[in-house]
Amino acid sequence: MPQTISFDTFSYVKELKEAGMSEEQAAIQAKTLRRIIDEQLATKRDLDEMELRLKAEITSTIIKWVAGMLMAQAAVVAALVKLV
Repeated sequence: MPQTISFDTFSYVKELKEAGMSEEQAAIQAKTLRRIIDEQLATKRDLDEMELRLKAEITSTIIKWVAGMLMAQAAVVAALVKLV
């Protein structure tokens, strides 16, 4: 279930009108701000999910690196054993 950010567009339009803005301009600005909030702002839940994905990716990368180093070490040991 997506988490939403609370933004009262009615109150925002009311405040803009009280500050001297026309109702049409205030409504357009509120609509635009609402769209920006909905489409571009990350919630805490979004950030937590991203953190989990990054941790999983980092863990996977470390495991691959360690496995590669172990294989390289085994190859070096095998080459040294052949030399002896």
